[in-house]
Amino acid sequence: MRLAPLVVVPCALVASAFAQVTFQHERGKALVAADAKIERLATDHRFTEGPVWDLANHRLVFSDIPVQRWFTWTQKDGVKELGASAGANGNTLDGKLQLVSCRHDARDVVRHEADGTLTVLVDAHDGKKLNSPNDVAVHRDGSVWFTDPTYGLGKRAQEQAGNFVYRFDPKTKAVRIVQRDFDMPNGLCFAPDGKTLWIADSGRKQRIGAFPVQDDGTLGEALRWLDGGADGVRCDEHGNLWAAARDGVRVFGADGQRLLTIALPEVPANLAFGGDDLRTLFVTARTSLYRVPVQTSGAVVAFELPLRKGAAGEAAEAPPAGKPGEQPKASGQR
Repeated sequence: MRLAPLVVVPCALVASAFAQVTFQHERGKALVAADAKIERLATDHRFTEGPVWDLANHRLVFSDIPVQRWFTWTQKDGVKELGASAGANGNTLDGKLQLVSCRHDARDVVRHEADGTLTVLVDAHDGKKLNSPNDVAVHRDGSVWFTDPTYGLGKRAQEQAGNFVYRFDPKTKAVRIVQRDFDMPNGLCFAPDGKTLWIADSGRKQRIGAFPVQDDGTLGEALRWLDGGADGVRCDEHGNLWAAARDGVRVFGADGQRLLTIALPEVPANLAFGGDDLRTLFVTARTSLYRVPVQTSGAVVAFELPLRKGAAGEAAEAPPAGKPGEQPKASGQR
């Protein structure tokens, strides 16, 4: 397929307006100001996804799936291309603040090394290729959890028996299916204490489930189900769940109570808390990147938050970094 030319707006601010915040519960008023402004930071992308705040380099990293590129955003430089991504979707940080990414085209999960190369963590289960890894979260024990629907599979043959959620142990290299009861598992995130995993189903079932994380790395029976599917999901420091849904960003309490909705000009795909204090909500929504100031910070599970804290939503000048997209230096399982 021939891709249309990409036009990236490399400025810090494209447009701003008051966010349309609707409160479904009083508790929501402590999370977002009613007159919060939403800012469009970039537009004219094809399909933005996978935002994550890169704490080591004080910048946002996100994917444009059909263009097959990673991009960065900083307040100073706006949007810049970071490198070829092989159809990357979700991105996160591990305990060493290294980027971990799911790649549709390569059908793998990779780690970005300090020298700019990529290391394949996992690309198969039981000797069969994964479908098209979608989104990823890292637990404080270092294990990598990811969803594997067929959204990026295209016309390639599906080798796995279904669309599952997996846990990869970097120490033992073991890959385990931890959840099978999903049509299209999509976004996932851990609660702040790491004891609960939220998983969104964006397929026929259209729901979000909360599962207890057991000591042996398995998941227990669902604690609760929330009606209505989502794409990306993230928890804040209080355990509230922020979900990218068709009508905007929905926020639920840890008890499942709907708290508020933030309407956006475009349908959101994913979201992340950013700024070095993690108190700005960044949202990838179809062709654009948005940010909204919030009154809480993102949950920190896989690492300790650095002592240095910048202003919410602002990024310091990043040190030189390698270019993701180079040939992986080690093959995963096949």
